[in-house]
Amino acid sequence: MKAAIIVLATALSIGGANAQTAGPAANPTTDPHDYPTSARVDYVIGCMATNGQTQEAMERCSCSIDHIAQTIPYNSFVQLETIRRMQDQPGERALLFRSVGWVKDLQERFRLAQVEADLECFPQ
Repeated sequence: MKAAIIVLATALSIGGANAQTAGPAANPTTDPHDYPTSARVDYVIGCMATNGQTQEAMERCSCSIDHIAQTIPYNSFVQLETIRRMQDQPGERALLFRSVGWVKDLQERFRLAQVEADLECFPQ
């Protein structure tokens, strides 16, 4: 178990290090909800892959990441993306990323932010 915790801490610190060099976490006076353009574009591209390659989908997906950015600090977003990648790995290490309480809490906060964004940006 101790080795698994070290793996988790290492993975999150790697993700955090990437966030610090790539975005607002590098400057503590920057708004923690100010996502770098590359993160926003990556989200929009993935969202458009699901919702269509149209101008309307691009606008709605952009709205969605804007809402998420207002709700989830960028550092938490990076941690969540790191966790998702680790969960996709086979074996016991991936199990750790599925069973830790704070990981589940972070995932739930993100899911809630996505639902709110969907209600705001993808009205039926």
